[in-house]
Amino acid sequence: MKKAGKIYFASDFHLGLKAGSPPAEREKKVVRWLDTITSDAREIYLLGDIFDFWWEYKLVVPRGFTRFLGTVAEITDSGIPVHFFTGNHDMWTSNYLSEECGVDLHTGPVNTSFDKKRFHLAHGEGLGTTNTGYKILLSIFRNKPLRVLFSTLHPRIGVGIGHKWSLSSRLGKGITKEFMGEEKEALIIYAKSILEYQDIDYFIFGHRHIVLSYRLEQGAEIIFLGDWLKNGSYAEWDGNELTLKLFD
Repeated sequence: MKKAGKIYFASDFHLGLKAGSPPAEREKKVVRWLDTITSDAREIYLLGDIFDFWWEYKLVVPRGFTRFLGTVAEITDSGIPVHFFTGNHDMWTSNYLSEECGVDLHTGPVNTSFDKKRFHLAHGEGLGTTNTGYKILLSIFRNKPLRVLFSTLHPRIGVGIGHKWSLSSRLGKGITKEFMGEEKEALIIYAKSILEYQDIDYFIFGHRHIVLSYRLEQGAEIIFLGDWLKNGSYAEWDGNELTLKLFD
């Protein structure tokens, strides 16, 4: 593992989604970014919804994403750790990404430290929300017996359902929510609850599709990573400072 270098964070590529920028162009842009940062990367964190829909059957993986998967495999083969967090669009992963591409797979929030600073990392789905309907939907998505039943569908049917569901979602229709303020943003409410019993310097989240740095009165900074449907936003930790940036 490289001990010197920068830490990079990105989320919400939504590879395969036919909304925003063309899917093939978006994948090539992500690959260009990965190629650019590997020269000085210490670690890379991909914080969820990397794929717009990913359902991993036992012997079948979704079609496409060849450039992205090959690039990630090359990066991990070179000794640079790549951390893959599942999001609400690609939570149905098994062992393919870890075994074939060498990523470290995370299915929930992670606390870690870089250069004596404490970080809390998560995609963000369901954290801090009071929306009962959304909580029920997530529980259905995560239900193991239901996942086993869905896996019995032929991939042509199962993946087709997944893509159709995604296109009918708010994101597929191009609808995004603006920043709602500290008292209404679920992830800020969640961050405050964490600070009640843990000391955290930086929270980094995906999921919200807004590019924003927000500092709490307690001193902790919250980073919303944005997405790659249009922006190509990411965060960079250089050992002293955490910065939001845009690629291209």
